[in-house]
Amino acid sequence: MEFEIRKEEIQDHAAVSQLIADAFKNEQLSDHREQFLVERLRKSPAFIPELSLVAVNANEVLGHILLTKIKINNKRTGCTCLSLAPVSVKPAYQNKGIGSALIEKAHQIACALNYKAIVLIGHEDYYPRFGYRKAGMFGINFPFDAPPANCMVKELKRGSLFLMHGNVEYPEEFFQ
Repeated sequence: MEFEIRKEEIQDHAAVSQLIADAFKNEQLSDHREQFLVERLRKSPAFIPELSLVAVNANEVLGHILLTKIKINNKRTGCTCLSLAPVSVKPAYQNKGIGSALIEKAHQIACALNYKAIVLIGHEDYYPRFGYRKAGMFGINFPFDAPPANCMVKELKRGSLFLMHGNVEYPEEFFQ
């Protein structure tokens, strides 16, 4: 299947919102409000336009990914990193490589923007193929009640995780 990955544009917002709702409709571990989180994050200081990407084919939005700024803080230091939330693909186009391509492209852009790491809460069997590992191995704690196996982190700059530990601080938009 052919598709292009590009930066999300304002005219994509309605299609992306519907796509996210459809993608998470049958997810048991979802609050089914991910599309509203994306809308709030677009208006927040945590938003990075270059890291809101869509996969399109003939002007149809097939997938979307969003990475936003978060902090990992401890008593001595803090580090601005990224959170991957969410990645969505239209149900009819899932398992065709679109989600993987979005994740890989987002990683490339995040590296080029000099971010050191990405955190996420997601499927423990899916994200390790992209280099995500259990955050607890690095002393990184999440403010959500989620199983440790689903709390993950990916190192973008070699060796950066060995200096990082502490609590993930999400933008307030995650809690509204």
